[in-house]
Amino acid sequence: MKDLKTTLASLFILLNTISFSQDAEGCKDHPMFPTRLPNYIISECKSNFDAAEFNLVAGGSNIVTKEGTKTVVRYDFNTESGKQKPSCLQILRNYEAAAKKIGATTNMLQADEGLATFKIMKNGKEAVWIKIATGGNDNSDFFEVISVQMEEMKQEVTSNDIFTALNTEGHIALYINFETGKSDIKPESQKIVEDIAAMLKSNSGLKISIEGYTDNVGTPAANKTLSENRAKAVMNAVIAKGIDKARLTAKGWGQDKSIADNSTDDGKAKNRRVEIVKVP
Repeated sequence: MKDLKTTLASLFILLNTISFSQDAEGCKDHPMFPTRLPNYIISECKSNFDAAEFNLVAGGSNIVTKEGTKTVVRYDFNTESGKQKPSCLQILRNYEAAAKKIGATTNMLQADEGLATFKIMKNGKEAVWIKIATGGNDNSDFFEVISVQMEEMKQEVTSNDIFTALNTEGHIALYINFETGKSDIKPESQKIVEDIAAMLKSNSGLKISIEGYTDNVGTPAANKTLSENRAKAVMNAVIAKGIDKARLTAKGWGQDKSIADNSTDDGKAKNRRVEIVKVP
């Protein structure tokens, strides 16, 4: 009986050692940082559409919230390794160097708070936000690598939704994604074009004005031209679906008539829109 208890106790210790020295099932290193710090084990990971807060300055007086594909990987120091833990500053500086290699800039890094935030820009727009958050004794027992990959504004809308809005409000704002600085409609927005055409086919007496708007990035003149070209691109795409061009007009307002604050990225995204207006 004593031998059995000894065996079970040894097995319990072995299982605990194995579970701690191995990554959590199904988890891998953060895709943006495939090389981890030595002697750290992944204890948790998840990825989905969500929001996260990012500190812009130390002290928490300026925090922004970003939405997109959020990926979180938590690393815990393996105390069974017999190695010395790195300091919090070493952890943060290591990730700062790694972030720089992939084109990120540092927004803030504060070892006393165990925080660092970085940002990647592409084509003049925010692409990815990254946060390193440490914790435990000396802020180095564990740390999380958190990233939010920004996504262009998406909109779930049907032809019935468009028709209902036109009858009740007289207009509807649609978020059609175009190539940056161009009037080429991106593939993911073709469904909205199809819904506009379907709505017009189901309501043969309806006429509409397609009106484009931009944010305030660039000159007013350039933005007006861009908005006009985008409105025409949508109009031509709808005509190509079999709609009589006599039922459609196109107009560009540029950065005029903003519906959100252009000082924020979310506001700019809302201002980059195409409105469908019912013509009497």
